[in-house]
Amino acid sequence: MAVAMILLSLIHRQGLGGKDTGGKLPPGPWNLPVIGSLHHLVGTKLPPHRAFLRLARRHGPLMLLRLGEVPSVIVSTPEAAMEVLKTNDLVFATRPSGPTLDIISCGGKGLVFAPYGEHWRQMRKVCVMELLSARQVRRIESIKQGEVEHLVESVRAASSASPTAIVDIGKGLARLSNNVIARAAFGGKCRQQEAYLREIDGLASLVGGLSLVDLFPSSRLVRFLSGTARGVRRSYGRVQLILADIIQERKEKKSNNGSATATATARDDEDLLDVLLRLHDEDTLSFPLTSEIIGAVIFDIFGAATDTTAATLEWAMAELIHNPSAMARAKLELQQKLGHHSRSTVTSEDLGDLHYLQMVIKETLRLHPAGSLIHRASKEDCRVMGYDIPKGMSVMINAFAVGTDPAHWGEDAAEFRPERFEEMSVEYYRQGPQMEFVPFGAGRRQCPGALFATTTMELVLANLLYHFDWAIPGGAGPETLDMSEVFGIVVHPRSSLCLQAAAAC
Repeated sequence: MAVAMILLSLIHRQGLGGKDTGGKLPPGPWNLPVIGSLHHLVGTKLPPHRAFLRLARRHGPLMLLRLGEVPSVIVSTPEAAMEVLKTNDLVFATRPSGPTLDIISCGGKGLVFAPYGEHWRQMRKVCVMELLSARQVRRIESIKQGEVEHLVESVRAASSASPTAIVDIGKGLARLSNNVIARAAFGGKCRQQEAYLREIDGLASLVGGLSLVDLFPSSRLVRFLSGTARGVRRSYGRVQLILADIIQERKEKKSNNGSATATATARDDEDLLDVLLRLHDEDTLSFPLTSEIIGAVIFDIFGAATDTTAATLEWAMAELIHNPSAMARAKLELQQKLGHHSRSTVTSEDLGDLHYLQMVIKETLRLHPAGSLIHRASKEDCRVMGYDIPKGMSVMINAFAVGTDPAHWGEDAAEFRPERFEEMSVEYYRQGPQMEFVPFGAGRRQCPGALFATTTMELVLANLLYHFDWAIPGGAGPETLDMSEVFGIVVHPRSSLCLQAAAAC
């Protein structure tokens, strides 16, 4: 009934997508009143990045979809991505806005969803110079090593208890990623850390799909009837309340300990929250670093660095199980480089020579980019590939489509074949010469934590493969593994990856 009321209220309305802009817009599929192009997506049973790619094969590398009353341009080839992310980088350096994004970004006060401008520049500088400084990287390396050792010991305990024990590696990787970032952000000193993580998980499940309020943002009735929007607002409010308590607790502790000068030695012990509170006290930015902004930045860090890392690692393990020859080569490299299971732990210092392992992660990121759709918006009118893109237009770069384009990756582009990177000058955080590999975005808005994320993936995957032999429970063959996707903020395997682990011999 609620949906019927909404549709009746919108039947004579048209958003920006229904207006004649007077320019040559990109082509797209035929539209229906009110819902626009949505009928091309609903019922396909495909996640959006695959549904968009299927449509793009008919309508071109630059395609206009009208999602409700919101028009969006979908970019599906490296050539089109090059024009958006490099040629017109400054024009597309901002993010689109919407009711849900406005809530979870605290009105753009953080970093990830902040509009392009002085606030974003200052926050990115804080991220690069302070939160990802050499001092912080050294501190977090020890955290990562400790959490990896804990994961290895938990798998070893399970496999020692019973040779048929099943390890939910998906849950284990999620726990590891959460613990690394929580300890990096809060230093392991925070009594409300678990509550914060639970609320973030709940919020992620609420915002993972398309919401009516984002498809029809001008409709007051949609806002009134949208339970999802109210749920997101309540959940984000709880997240901010918990973090406000954490910040207050930290301030009181610092006050009780006295206001000692932040010497270099003292800064070595700073967690990310300490860094932000110090910058608040120093007041050297062009705007006050309020508790609200600190909360938004911490939220962005968790959102960008936990689920994305865990999902990529889970996909890497799934692909290796699904492709035994790749698994065998990755394990052989580890044995040849590090010795035949002579080490208790693989460390970050061991990773430099593990070239095939790095290719495995690159291939995983190519086929399973955690953020399969990279969101941008045009700051001004411009032209891309001969088409007019009006100011304020939402643009989505389909990183999955770009990374599987047969014209650049060959006819086997859909297959998992790490060897394809042996003769390619493509790095995680440096795009290929033709923009054919963009798992972390590109240009001004490229993810600043790409190196941190990929070194974490390498460390975890190296330890899992070095210490254990993995198999599908019950002796089933690799073809039985469920490789289907479930779409959310991050694309996960539909089923959590459960495997049997035996100590490598």
